[in-house]
Amino acid sequence: MRTRPLGRTGIQVTPYALGTMMFGRAGNTDHDDCVRIIHRALDAGINTIDTADVYGGDGESEEIVGKALRGRRDDVVLATKFSGPMGPGANQQGGSRRWIVEAVEGSLRRLGVDHLDLYQLHHPDPDTDHEETLGALTDLLRSGKVRAIGHSNLVASEIVEAQWVSQRRGLARYRSEQPHYSILNRGIEREILPICERYGLGTLVWSPLSMGLLTGRFRKQGGEAASASRLRWAPKHMTDERKLDAVEALIPVAEQAGVPLPHLALAFVIAHPAVTSAIIGPRTMTQLDDLLAGVGTSLDDDLLDRIDEIVPPGTDLGPVDVAFVPPSLRAAWLRRRVPADRAAG
Repeated sequence: MRTRPLGRTGIQVTPYALGTMMFGRAGNTDHDDCVRIIHRALDAGINTIDTADVYGGDGESEEIVGKALRGRRDDVVLATKFSGPMGPGANQQGGSRRWIVEAVEGSLRRLGVDHLDLYQLHHPDPDTDHEETLGALTDLLRSGKVRAIGHSNLVASEIVEAQWVSQRRGLARYRSEQPHYSILNRGIEREILPICERYGLGTLVWSPLSMGLLTGRFRKQGGEAASASRLRWAPKHMTDERKLDAVEALIPVAEQAGVPLPHLALAFVIAHPAVTSAIIGPRTMTQLDDLLAGVGTSLDDDLLDRIDEIVPPGTDLGPVDVAFVPPSLRAAWLRRRVPADRAAG
């Protein structure tokens, strides 16, 4: 695969990256099989692996990746993430310096490496200043334990604020963003992707197959039923009528073009000039091979226009259950002024 620059880091990554969320208890519990899948991806030319300390629970996915990379570390752009809960303690998560210096050591140990190519804030931490998080990450860069830093699931205003803090405080800059992007969820085309281009951020987009809906296996009628595991992860997403209707409209478009729907979906995502790499997350070797067969698929303007007619640019057909939701949307009390009598009581 031809590589692409990860923003302005000088790091070159492939247009497909291997995501490992499905390795471990969340998906494939056979560690040896997971290692074989990783090796198959590397042998096929993928050079980027994305994981996180919370994947699989208690770092299981990182441990699997570490086993697979023994003897092959130099071939890989290794990315992991922090901020998710890694224990019962209130301080075992988030973006504080206190947690970051502990979290990075845990990831390095589980992965069996002495440095990370990309260390990413997994979700925004509204209780921690950007300056606090960036200060700790800057020290990790200077120590050599981390080569570049990024964030994931930030809204546009947070991306800009973080860049402003770096400039004003003389701290390291975030160099990448990891947002959700697929044909069914194109909202990042409005602001996120243009802002990433403006600041020279690479983008590693997750779930380009929309949690499996764009495989074409899950249909309104006659398709596979969503598994219990998928419904556990994304119950609203897997049963969203708007998304299922769009899939029904996309299937004949792909058939007329002679392109399997998953290949069309991946080619659509990496066709955007602001997208650096699409993270694929196979659970089995068969799934990986099916996706690898689509490497090199390109879509002409007429085909892209037809996709635009089904899902207009900048449109989200509905939320993704596993996506980050800001506290201001999750908690009703943050949107309501407390009446004077209640405040006095």
